[in-house]
Amino acid sequence: MGGRLDGRIVLITGAAGGIGAACARRLAAEGARLVLADLDGPAVERLAGELGQVAVQCDVTGRADIDRMVDTAYRRWGRLDVLFNNAGVIQGKPLLDLTEEDWDRLMSVNLRAVFFVLQAAARRMLRQDPIPGSELRGKLIQTASIAAYRGGLPLTAHYAASKAGVVSITRTAAQALAASKITSNCICPGVVDTPMWAKLDADWTALEGWERGEAWKRRTAGIPLGRPERPEDVTGLVAFLASADSDYLTGQAINIDGGLVMGS
Repeated sequence: MGGRLDGRIVLITGAAGGIGAACARRLAAEGARLVLADLDGPAVERLAGELGQVAVQCDVTGRADIDRMVDTAYRRWGRLDVLFNNAGVIQGKPLLDLTEEDWDRLMSVNLRAVFFVLQAAARRMLRQDPIPGSELRGKLIQTASIAAYRGGLPLTAHYAASKAGVVSITRTAAQALAASKITSNCICPGVVDTPMWAKLDADWTALEGWERGEAWKRRTAGIPLGRPERPEDVTGLVAFLASADSDYLTGQAINIDGGLVMGS
């Protein structure tokens, strides 16, 4: 791959596995300098060591950790060009059984943290010079989901609601920050083969009394392109959004799901 992202400073949350790790490898291969953040300190340290990048152990639900994470980029390189706001969790539980604790725990990561990470990054981006070779000061990329449009599966009402919130925050930020030359977009993956989906499959199959893997099989059966999504399928879109090629794109929620949702 070429150096489309040569010299761009990118912060990735939820970087230790799944979509985050796959995108870290892709962006590093395209020349980006990365701050890789994750709650799993040893895992993100291993990935950073593999790629020759910077790691930070971070709980994105804590404001002090958020500020320390963002500050890592500024202490190392003096700026932050791109935020990939990707950290998230999932839980499978029937709608009528969800507790306030279930709701608050998931929302604290998937929505509250996404907002405050975005806010912390944007506040710093506002005060920096434009990205070299661009009219923009910064780029914000969030990970939402097609669940934002489809609603939840029987067990993921709170997850779907959180991702709809991410789409809304993304579009609000795009409008609020456009005059300051900061863009905001989000990606909406489908059924991706990651540890998060493995957890949902375990929760769902246990509830239904199915064999392990049956929920995954049923959920992926209707994908028009004929196979489940891999984390690597998402990386090209994230690289595009991080690059100068997308500088005139803002306020968009882009489905990348093998055709599972069309026209939303």
